[in-house]
Amino acid sequence: MLKYLLEKEFKQIIRNSFMPKIILIFPVMVLLVFPWAANFEIKNINLSVIDNDHSVYSNQLVQKVISSGYFRLTDVSANYKDALQSIETDKADLILEIPANFERDLVREQHSKLLISANTVNGTKGGLGSAYLSGIVADFSSQVRAKWIQVSSATSIPIINTVTQFRFNPQLSYKIFMVPALMVMLLTMLCGFLPALNIVGEKEAGTMEQINVTPITRFTFIISKLLPYWIIGFIVLSISFVIAYLIYGLRPEGHLSTIYFFAAIYILGVSGLGLVISNYSDTMQQAMFVMYFFMLILILMSGLFTPVISMPQWAQYITTVNPLKYFMQVMRLVYLKGSDISQLTTELTALGSFAIVFNLWAVLSYKKTV
Repeated sequence: MLKYLLEKEFKQIIRNSFMPKIILIFPVMVLLVFPWAANFEIKNINLSVIDNDHSVYSNQLVQKVISSGYFRLTDVSANYKDALQSIETDKADLILEIPANFERDLVREQHSKLLISANTVNGTKGGLGSAYLSGIVADFSSQVRAKWIQVSSATSIPIINTVTQFRFNPQLSYKIFMVPALMVMLLTMLCGFLPALNIVGEKEAGTMEQINVTPITRFTFIISKLLPYWIIGFIVLSISFVIAYLIYGLRPEGHLSTIYFFAAIYILGVSGLGLVISNYSDTMQQAMFVMYFFMLILILMSGLFTPVISMPQWAQYITTVNPLKYFMQVMRLVYLKGSDISQLTTELTALGSFAIVFNLWAVLSYKKTV
């Protein structure tokens, strides 16, 4: 009986001209566009400069800031009032004011002051921009001190040299961090939404009444709905691996078998959630809105864009029942660190529990009425 049900499901998918296209095009578009658009790297910050010193050092500082790649010099003002006007007109995001006698104070007195004003309507951009600019100024100050301050060997003091190593993402590329997580979002959208529309679609078409009069058990019926999307999930995941390698040169440090193993569990869980929603829905519109409600919350609280540890404590408690968070951790750990199953027992337990609960709920919530 299961064989014929699966044959029916695959025929329905193939006959739907839209379904095969979205299975192939959706992962391509998401992985080609999102890693470039959904990028939290702060660059091209518009800078307004007020140079009251017009010295060699002030010019060197401005050139160092511009050459960093984070800032664009969009305004040079004669005074602070004019610079504020550039902020008001969105011509600048930050103001750097260099006081008069900047070079003299720096050389003779070994210290000087600068003013950094940031537009923090966008808190992230203003905060990070100020931090970047402060770091560049501090680096410039160190270079000047190394040039002018001569410390004799008799009065030398210990110096600690710090060498920073960036593990697992040496280039600090945000795309490398995002691509594995976007694969999870793809599986969630396709393997969650499509099953949610499946049963309720048959209700609207009237074919559910024909199935209900057959001797098919509830368990067999739910399995026949799960397996096609389980296979679709593997196809989408494989396409994503190929795109990540060809476009971004990204391949997992760990074994692909580890990812496929966890993906098999995760797809069953998220598809089970879709079937639960479909069982309780009477129309496709209702199922879509309910699924969108859950997907929006699960995706935003999964750590896709912001780390879970940065969320308020109450929000971190909520994420403990979010399957996306655990599979996203698996993808990033396997892709970037090369973790194996023995190091992912917490995620395995959580995803396994979600898969069992949602699918058992889907079986029990399916009302087979004659």
